[in-house]
Amino acid sequence: MGQANDRLVWLPRSFSGAQDIMFAGDMIDTGWVRVARVEGAVVGFLARCGAEVHGLYLLPQMQGRGIARALMTEAQRTCDTLGLWSYEANSRASRFYRKAGFVEVSRSAGATNDVGLPDIRFEWQREAD
Repeated sequence: MGQANDRLVWLPRSFSGAQDIMFAGDMIDTGWVRVARVEGAVVGFLARCGAEVHGLYLLPQMQGRGIARALMTEAQRTCDTLGLWSYEANSRASRFYRKAGFVEVSRSAGATNDVGLPDIRFEWQREAD
């Protein structure tokens, strides 16, 4: 996660690399994580607990290849609803979530995250057949 965060100049570095690894390990241990692999190497993951998406990360060089879309499609296939928070400054992520069918339902001045940055609540609901 640290390597990907290095490209997010708007995101303050609030955790050490060791803390990132510990957090990722906790997500894996609780069964929250679906990984994406290319030629056997992990290139990204989607972490969720039930209907709440807690993270979607890709190596920077893997962005734009449909990998994040495949991870999100799998989550949408297995849930009737999904929700997540995304930093307001991360316009690329906001575009991605909107294209995936998510709608903005609220905003926060930063009270919902560890770094105090404004963020957006997105939710997705499966369309009725």
